[in-house]
Amino acid sequence: MTGVVEQESLFLTDLGRRVRHARTVRGLSRKVLSQTSGLSERYIAQLEGGQGNVSIILLRRVANAMGVRLDDLITGNDALPDWPVVRDLLAQASPAQIVAAKEALSGGSRPESSNRPRVALIGLRGAGKSTLGKLAAERLGWTFVELNAEIERENALSVQEIFAIYGQEGYRRLEQAALRRLTEHPGPLILATSGGIVAEPLTYDLLLQAFYTVWLRARPEEHMSRVREQGHLATTGDHASAMQELRAVLASREPLYARAPATVDTSNIPVQAMLDRLTAAIEARFGQAVPLAD
Repeated sequence: MTGVVEQESLFLTDLGRRVRHARTVRGLSRKVLSQTSGLSERYIAQLEGGQGNVSIILLRRVANAMGVRLDDLITGNDALPDWPVVRDLLAQASPAQIVAAKEALSGGSRPESSNRPRVALIGLRGAGKSTLGKLAAERLGWTFVELNAEIERENALSVQEIFAIYGQEGYRRLEQAALRRLTEHPGPLILATSGGIVAEPLTYDLLLQAFYTVWLRARPEEHMSRVREQGHLATTGDHASAMQELRAVLASREPLYARAPATVDTSNIPVQAMLDRLTAAIEARFGQAVPLAD
């Protein structure tokens, strides 16, 4: 019985780690998650600390007793009888097979790996995506678009109103739809994205496929300083643990940001030097004689 208890303890610890990572990579504090989920901050803290409700363990025991996976009982895939087969095949697939499967499942609607001059800027808030993106577009004669502004324009609502009406899931759905439309933009384009776009697998994969993606990287202290200068600490949380939370978000997202084929470090240099680095990265990919935007 001791072995079973140890396994269940490890399961709860791993579950807590995954809940904490999912929350952090989306930039949510426990307070915000508590408000949106209707659960207490104490419960969320206990869950993340490996002390989940006993009902989780009981459900796991039922699944183990039947010889099925726990996610088979809770994901609601009854309408997809082949899903367990597909899931297990994907778990054993090679990287090349996974690429082929993604291509097949997209129905041929996936954008081509872009040789067209399209650049997307990713990074934490305060990385300089909007400032540098606009300046680089002016220097190159390209079009500059902020994805959040495009979402607001298309839906005639502010981002805050979208979150209030549709929630985070609704916002991410609109974000993906706006991004897909921008993949059809006919001319050279620089796109500034939201910091959390990397947390949405399908949207981020679309971005990587359709745009030459550049991670604007900075030290946590510089992110905090720039956010403070922009007056956004009201939403970030101007309190003693703000820097700790920012470090946690950055650490959780770094492996995702690092999937970008190019990185531009914006730490400890003036804006002009940042701009030079970004345009050099773009010109190294597309050449200097790129077509100008209309």
